Amino acid sequence: MVTVISLGGSIVAPDGVDIEFLKKFVSLIKSFIEADSTRQFIFVVGGGAPARRYQSAYREIAASFGGTSIKFKDDEADWVGIMATRLNAQLIRALMSDWCGQEVVTNPHEAQQLTGNVLVAAGWKPGFSTDFDAVLLAEKFGADMVLNLSNIDKVFTADPKVDPNASPIDTISWADFRAMVGDEWVPGKNVPFDPIASRHAEKISLKVICAGGRNLENLENILNGREFTGTTIL
Repeated sequence: MVTVISLGGSIVAPDGVDIEFLKKFVSLIKSFIEADSTRQFIFVVGGGAPARRYQSAYREIAASFGGTSIKFKDDEADWVGIMATRLNAQLIRALMSDWCGQEVVTNPHEAQQLTGNVLVAAGWKPGFSTDFDAVLLAEKFGADMVLNLSNIDKVFTADPKVDPNASPIDTISWADFRAMVGDEWVPGKNVPFDPIASRHAEKISLKVICAGGRNLENLENILNGREFTGTTIL
């Protein structure tokens, strides 16, 4: 059984590295592997605050030149973010090195068959987020869903920080979800699930569960097929 988890950088490194969370997270994954040696996990790790901080710096510095000698470029901003995902992913791989026999995957199409219980992946190339890499890996390894862990417990009808009438969603179709998030990717875009990843997930009929990554009891329920708090997109 292969479980693909898009592990948001916002929970790995919300500001600095969240050491206490990672201790508990690794312990939980360890318990699943020890209980069932055939259990396999693919973690696709996002960039989190470091990615956005460096992208913001690039944008601000480029803007200070007034679009003359230095111009802000989306591809360059994406590469900045991708490097942050690779740093976070290398940390996750180091923590799980006893179960991970491969180096961090940076191109999902080149991922080899799992030789251990864990495979860790990071950002690939500009044009989308690590959510798309997770969808491609789920397709490649025959997983029936992607578990998207971030800093929100559920998808809302609108941004609850902006719209007081926003309400949480338990289940939503891909068509309705894509109408909410749009079809375009912008470096550092903050949406529950990447629009490019969403388009491909709908195409291959892949289920995605969006849930809060810090609630480890809830994560354990999801991994055990129990009732959970989150949003299912299908």
